[in-house]
Amino acid sequence: MNNTKLSTLWDSLRSSYWFVPALMAGVAMGLAFVTVTLDQSGKSGPIENLGWVYAGGPDGARTVLSTIAGSMITVAGTAFSIVIVALQLASSQFGPRLLRNFMQDTGNQVVLGTFIATFIYCLLVLRTVRGDDYNVFVPQLSVTVGIVLAIASIGVLIYFIHHASTSIQVWHVIGEVAKDLDHAIDRIFPRTIGQRLLEPKQRWVEEIPVGFDEEAFPILATGNGYLQAIDNEQLMKIAKSEDLLLRLEQCPGKFIVQGSEIVKVFPGERVNEKLAKQINEAFILGLERTEHQDVEFSINQLVEIALRAISPSINDPFTAIRCIDQLSAGLCRLAERDFPSPYRYDDENNLRVIADPVTFAELLDKAFNQIRQYGQKDVAVIIRLLDAIALIATRTHRKKDRAALRRHAEMIKRSSDEAISEECDRKDIEERYLGAIKALEHR
Repeated sequence: MNNTKLSTLWDSLRSSYWFVPALMAGVAMGLAFVTVTLDQSGKSGPIENLGWVYAGGPDGARTVLSTIAGSMITVAGTAFSIVIVALQLASSQFGPRLLRNFMQDTGNQVVLGTFIATFIYCLLVLRTVRGDDYNVFVPQLSVTVGIVLAIASIGVLIYFIHHASTSIQVWHVIGEVAKDLDHAIDRIFPRTIGQRLLEPKQRWVEEIPVGFDEEAFPILATGNGYLQAIDNEQLMKIAKSEDLLLRLEQCPGKFIVQGSEIVKVFPGERVNEKLAKQINEAFILGLERTEHQDVEFSINQLVEIALRAISPSINDPFTAIRCIDQLSAGLCRLAERDFPSPYRYDDENNLRVIADPVTFAELLDKAFNQIRQYGQKDVAVIIRLLDAIALIATRTHRKKDRAALRRHAEMIKRSSDEAISEECDRKDIEERYLGAIKALEHR
């Protein structure tokens, strides 16, 4: 299994609530086996000399372990209920797409896993305690470890109360989404403008076979779902081994319908059933979008929070402004990054894969279009959009990116002139608009 598929698998495990608790439960089972074995072998003698090691009888050991186990499973149920309430609140206030971020919260997973692991540990140790009816056996070390786990669980419970109350606050939610956006940018666009790396000489578009569209054979998708990732290494390996030129018809984040074209293969006469299956396996589909190869995903999350904030039912422009600030920070990073070429070559400088990459203008449209459309009557939101354009302009080096920013500034100005009637507000917007244009014209 290669890196792309491993990353996708890890992302799905990280988004589940069973993986970390199950892993911690397994560790608890192993710990119980080790401590009970030490007690049975008598090799824990030096530890028993310490004053804090449990020294009671079998009845006391049963009582302690039963109390810890019962309290832990009760607290685990309470913690799970709090998590469900937090998920419901996030879904209604921030949008259902934000549930994924809460599901990925490692803190909540560890808290739930700690309570379950302590419960399982105490339960397994409890079954080894023998009283007067049998050969008396009190696993003193094991009971002591159970008490230590109970104390640690109290600390975890205090952390959980703080973490749960913090994680539903809007500044925390927006900040976590912004971190995901930054990580996606660094992962998908690792190179900054001006970097000079040793690369093979690339071909021009004119060198692509003239009859490509007519002679290429389309590979059809065998399933439905969102395209979460493309295994580029696998596609390059296939293209090189079969001496093919592949043109990708879909990009990560798009919804794929069974039977739609995903790749065109040239020359088409080399396509067979085995090759089509191999190419389909390089396209990883899922029920939802992820940020692994889809930088638009985190942008859409911030936009969704902003749109809900400026809706008439909530009317919270300050949250929308926070989202615009984070979007502007992300777009500044994108403006400084070198967008990859659509042409990809093997180690012998042969063109093998053509993939149209996302552009800065497209990401700018995703970030600002809907906020401008739904917030055109909100003066504070309009002003912050223009301020964001002026800020992004200071980091923009490509002429076409500046043209895209100017187009958005002009659209914001036109929509605000039509929607806002107050003269003073229009003057404030005009001032910010001229400032944005000045920043765009400055080199």
